[in-house]
Amino acid sequence: MITAFVLIQTRHEATAETAQAIAELPGVAEVYSVTGAWDLIAVLRLNDFEALDDVVTLGLRKLPGIERTETLLAFRAYPTRLLEQGFNLGASNG
Repeated sequence: MITAFVLIQTRHEATAETAQAIAELPGVAEVYSVTGAWDLIAVLRLNDFEALDDVVTLGLRKLPGIERTETLLAFRAYPTRLLEQGFNLGASNG
């Protein structure tokens, strides 16, 4: 299984619609809106590199709201409890 993170810049007026369209593509597991230089991050989980190529070049890059992408490949995943702690930073506990 290949896990990839695609950093995405969108036209600002189209971010929500673009995120929804990305979420509907096969192989896209999750889409997050984020702060910083990028507008969205898509998490892709695919069986092989050909599927990754299909999703990125034939899917994402053809969506009209996308201006720029950068794809990062994951080498290894660490224990789930550590990942969950990272996503909960700053969240209220009450």
